Parts: sequence; C-alpha cells; structure tokens
Amino acid sequence: MNNLEMLQGTKEERDSFTMEYAPLVKIIAMRLAMRLPSHIDVEDLINVGVAGLLESIDRFDASRGVKIETYLTFRIKGAMLDELRRLDWLPRSVRQKARHLEEEFQALENTLGRSPVEEEMAEHLGIGMDEYYKLLNDASGTAVLSLDDMGFSRGEDARNILECISDPNCVDPVAELDLKENKVILSRTIDELPEKEKLVLSLYYYEDLNLKEIGKVLGVSESRVSQLHTQAILKLKTRLRKVM
Repeated sequence: MNNLEMLQGTKEERDSFTMEYAPLVKIIAMRLAMRLPSHIDVEDLINVGVAGLLESIDRFDASRGVKIETYLTFRIKGAMLDELRRLDWLPRSVRQKARHLEEEFQALENTLGRSPVEEEMAEHLGIGMDEYYKLLNDASGTAVLSLDDMGFSRGEDARNILECISDPNCVDPVAELDLKENKVILSRTIDELPEKEKLVLSLYYYEDLNLKEIGKVLGVSESRVSQLHTQAILKLKTRLRKVM
C-alpha cells in the first residue's frame, strides 16, 4: 500500500501513515531550534509541528501534483513559524538591529552595484570586524527566510502559498504570483553571494548538514558558520524585498 492509499484508508492506516512521518516533525524542530534562543522549548515546536502534520494529512490533495514529503515539510515548518510569530519571541531590539542591517546591506549594494563583502559592510557601518560579527550574532535569530519574504503574503488579498497547494478551488499560485519569476530572482540572488555564503546555504538547506557539521567541512567554528548563514539570509531578504 502506498502513501496515498494509506491517507485515504482506514483510521488504522492513517495512524500508521502519521507514525511514519512523525520523525520528520522532530527533524524540522531541531533544525529550526538551532537558530533560536535557548528559552524556546523544542518540545513546544514539536507539539505544534505534530498538529501541522495531522492537519496536512486531512488537507493533502494529490491532484495538485505536489510530492507529499514536500507538502508535509512545508506544512509542519509553517505551523512552527506561525507559532513563533504568535509568541513574538524576538526582543524588539534584535528585530531593530536585523532591520538596520538589511537596510544598510541594501544601501551599500545600491552604491556598489553588487552584494558587499564583510569588510566592506563593516567599513560602511564604521565599525570593526569584531563588532560587525557581534551584530550578525545578535541578528542570527531573525535568519529565517519564509514565504512571506518572497511576496506571497502582501496586501488585503494575501494568501498562504500552502493553501493554494492544498485547495483545488484556490487560484493557481503560478498564474497568480508568477512563481517561476520569483524562483529565477532567488536563484540569481544566491548565485551573486560570496562563495562561502553560497556553500553554507547549499550544505545547510540541500545537504541537511547542521552548523557544527558545516563548520568541520569549512574548517571554521560553528559560530562563524552561523554568522555566514545570517549574513546570507539578510542579503536574500534585502534583495527579495527590493525586487518584489
């Protein structure tokens, strides 16, 4: 019996399907928790993720042509991010620092006509490298790139892209939002990042390595990997807000 048949089967079969994908919830929660303050309880994220898993099972629509693993991952992570936003877990001062960095990235990028390197950013801000790295560390909790940053949730008619995937009555998201163009912009922006930042993103998001493992690959500390990740995500957010 395949996954789709299990979803449409008896309660026992659906329960079996849920148990099969339950470990995915913990994996997503642990990866997300690595970028969060220590006071955020991972178990709370897992509980919210389980609720997202159960809801996604009821709403999955195979006719949309989306792989179920992809769909579940989006739904589970989305539920966790929604809960974090609801809790407003980041201090206002941290959000202000991150927003300031994004604005300065954009200002310097406009001047240079390209993405700035670290030394250029530090000089632009009028601070030393140690202080610049501290700014990145302080802003690391905001380094979560969500679908909201890609322009899917703007204005009065904003929609969650996952609702478009799960609901056959929803307007086609590709036609509605020109998703293909957004992907091209995101890909081009990543290509313009410095090599180390591109490598960190690739190892983290595509090879599923954690920050400590990436540090061993690059021969740098886990803290340094976190700084590179934060810097890359802030640049992506800056570029996406600029062009969308």
